[in-house]
Parts: sequence; C-alpha cells; structure tokens
Amino acid sequence: TFYYFVRLCLDKILLQCILQSRTLSGADAINALRPFYFAVHPDFFGQHPKEREVNENSLKRLNGYLENLQKPGFRSFKPTQLTFYVREREPNSSNVQESFSASGFRAVSFTLHTRDLLSTVLDILNSCSLSTEHVQSLNLNSQPRKEAKNTVNRPIKWDKTYYSFTGFKDPEEELEQAHRVETTLLSWLDDNEASAVKKLKKSLPLRKELERLKIELSHELQLSDIRWQRSWGIAHRCSQLHSLGRLVQQRPEILENVKGHTVVFTDRSGMSAAGHVMLGTMDVHHHWTKIFERLPNYYKLQKRLLLLEDRISQLLGGIQVVYIEELQPLLTLEEYFETLNSFYNKLRDSRLPFHPRSLRGLQMILESDRYAPSLHEFGHFMIPTVCDPAALQWFIFSKAQEARENLKRKEEMMITEKELINTSTERFSLDRLYKEPSVSSAQMIDCCKRLLEESLPYLQGMHLCVSHFYSVLQDGDLCIPWNWK
Repeated sequence: TFYYFVRLCLDKILLQCILQSRTLSGADAINALRPFYFAVHPDFFGQHPKEREVNENSLKRLNGYLENLQKPGFRSFKPTQLTFYVREREPNSSNVQESFSASGFRAVSFTLHTRDLLSTVLDILNSCSLSTEHVQSLNLNSQPRKEAKNTVNRPIKWDKTYYSFTGFKDPEEELEQAHRVETTLLSWLDDNEASAVKKLKKSLPLRKELERLKIELSHELQLSDIRWQRSWGIAHRCSQLHSLGRLVQQRPEILENVKGHTVVFTDRSGMSAAGHVMLGTMDVHHHWTKIFERLPNYYKLQKRLLLLEDRISQLLGGIQVVYIEELQPLLTLEEYFETLNSFYNKLRDSRLPFHPRSLRGLQMILESDRYAPSLHEFGHFMIPTVCDPAALQWFIFSKAQEARENLKRKEEMMITEKELINTSTERFSLDRLYKEPSVSSAQMIDCCKRLLEESLPYLQGMHLCVSHFYSVLQDGDLCIPWNWK
C-alpha cells in the first residue's frame, strides 16, 4: 500500500511538472502561429472570394477554440473540424515572408481535439506542413512532437495496470478515443439545433426589414437586383441598404445612371467585370457618389471590352469568352479589360491556326492565378492568361468533344440540382436550402440525395447552407459539409 501511495504522489508531481513545462501563453501561441496565419489569412485571398470565405469562417472557429483553451477551469471537450486553403510555398525559399508564391493554394482539413495551447499549435502547424522549429524558441522546456497525431510526449510511460489500480486516466487511451470521435450530421444537429433556433428567431425581424428595404430600393432605382459578395450578417446588410437609401434622398439626380443594373455590396467600389455596380462597404457616400457619376464612362469601357472578347473569339475558332461570377474572382471592369487585352495581344502575335468557327458553341474563361488549362464539369475551358499558345491549341483540340458533352450535361445537372433542392426543402420543411459558391453542382447533388435518405426532424423552419464545414452562423443559418457523415 505504501509503495502505491508513493507512486501516486510521484505521478501527481511528475504530471504537474510536465504540464508546467508544456504551458504556452496566449501571446506565445499567436507568435508560434504566425507562419500559419500568413499562409491562410483572408486578406491574401482577395482574388479568390470562395476560398477567402472558407478561411474567414474557419479562423473564427479556430479563434473560439483557442480562447476556450485559455479560460480558467475549461473542461468541456468537443473535437473541432476545420478546413483551410493554404497558400503554396516556394520549394527553395527559407524566408517566411518570401516563401509563398502566387502559384496557387491547397485545401487542408484537420480536427482539433487537444486540451492545451502547445499541442494545439503543433497540430495546426503539422497539419499544414509548416515548420515547428520556431516553437521551441518560445518555450525551451517544450519539445515539439514530430508525430503529433500518433504519440504522446511523456518522459515516463506507466504500465496499464497502474492506471487501472489508481483510477487515473491513461493519456494515451484518451488520445486514441479522441481520434475515434468523428462528428456526424445527427450528433452535430443534436448539439447545435437549440442555438441555431435561438439565433434564427432573433434574426427574423431583421430578415423582414432586409427584404422590405431591398424591394423598395430595387423599385425606386429600377434595379435588376441587389447582391452581396460576402456572407455579411443580416444587420450589416440592413445598414448598407439604409446608407444607400439616404444617398438616394440626398442625391437622387445622380442615380439615374444605375437603372436596369445590379448593385453589389463588396470590398471596393467601381464596376465589376460582369457589368455590376460595386459599392465598397468601407467607402463613404462621397465615394459612392463618384461611382454613380462615372457610370457613363464605365459603359463605354464595357463596349470596348465586348469588342475585345469578340476579337479573341475570332482568333480561337469562334469559342466564346465568358465571365462567370461564381467561378472567377471579383474583378473590376478595368482589371478584366487589361487581362483580356494582354491575352489578345499574345494570341495575335502567335497566329494560331484555328479554323474559323470550328469551335463555335464552346466557352472559355480566363484565369490569372493558374498555369495549366483545365476543363470544368459544366463544359467551359478554364484558360490561364500565361498559358503557352501552342499548349493551349493542343489542349482545346484534345478536349473539344468532351467539352461539348459536358455542356449537354450541364442543363441536365442544373435541373437535377434544382429539383433536389426543392424536394429537400419540402421534405424537411426548410425555410431555405442553399450552397456556398465553392460547392460544385455535383457535390450539392450528392449531398441532397444522401439527405433525402435520412430522417431529420431538427431542420423544420431552418435555413440550411451546404458548405465544407459545420458551423452555426450569427443569424441562425446551419452550415453542414457537403460530404457529411
């Protein structure tokens, strides 16, 4: 008995020493995660709205997880799955500030289930394939785990019988159990339905106000539509419409130019490549007024842009150049014109031997952030502006038939997706079912088909968004990953 009492005391002392040696302050954690923040920060994804939105939402949930770990007496334990788009690194760069290139990014998903800051920081860095060497300089007594997901950093490994006798929890067994915990749709809805309902009820008056303001302004300005580039909250959107309404009252004469167009609230003001009027949410009325005054000049540039698209089409055998908002970054009219002009000059100088009208009926979009051409599931070619003309010619010729087949399937897929959304909305008595732009039609179809096989009473009257992760938005919308378990 005395022997086990001594072992019990020693274990408590050793455990306390281990925990103290591995303690990391909140400030240290932020410093340690600088390479990670630099790789995923939304500000670096300005040309990629879909990826930016995913990173914004994941960072909010990560910050909440880190804050909970620092709360005194924090005991609750709930694994958190996160998805980030990580900017790619240059293979030969040693400087962190210079190690990320514009060549692209990759999607990384991982689950946090650690109970201390140090382990969490190491898991994040390891999951994103980022170095952990700098973490040791923040805490000399802490030892980074090379295999964070498979080993436990303990100087002494007690026999299993010791934990059975003392009643202490085996940390290795706890870790294995945590790995086995996988969030399922039913369990997540069970945990979050009450919170979502509360937020949704609170947002209902604002939702009605938003709809009223949108209808009134659209009618008064004779607009085609009013949209938002990002998923701002309902209160934020109402505030933006109130601002536009005040401008209408103050300067009604300058708003004549906007008739028949779509207004998009976004990060900057101007006219978009799609011909929509962009109002920057951080700009004051003075900036908005200037945009409305410049609209006649924008319309002239838009005509030049359409002419440039026709010239590119003629050089490429009649293939149509299109701009698709859901798949391309939000470019200004000036930026898109420069992109088209540069691409046109490159094609004109190369004199590619495309037979006139041989590619009529096909479509292509220009991308400035990729280096290899590809074919989308909907049949349009995704062509990098820096693509070698000879390689471009070969790729289009080799994929032309597949592109035509995809275009034929596009209408069928769109109809199927719409039918499944309507059927799912009716089946589960949803108030709204929608998807994020980064979710493809094929993914949405797969998600809805599997949803219809389930019994989900939690969803009645809810707003359900199909995304890449689980989340409850501030206005009560439920976000679920399209590939839910």
